[in-house]
Amino acid sequence: MTLPQSKDPLHGITLAMMLHQLVEHYGWEEMGRTIHIRCFTHKPSVNSSLEFLRKTPWARKKVEDWYRLTKARQKTS
Repeated sequence: MTLPQSKDPLHGITLAMMLHQLVEHYGWEEMGRTIHIRCFTHKPSVNSSLEFLRKTPWARKKVEDWYRLTKARQKTS
């Protein structure tokens, strides 16, 4: 018996994985222009961004939405 696959595109993807992939693809400067949060524009680091995003639901949602959009665009390319 196999378990059904999750339809959530973020299933199995951690916030850290998302952040690393976005930084690799866009870089901090582009991330700061796209999502206007201080942790992307002033001395950005993965650790400080993770700390902020875990405490701030609206910012986390913006990152998750942008990640989904990026992945959808990559599938159509």
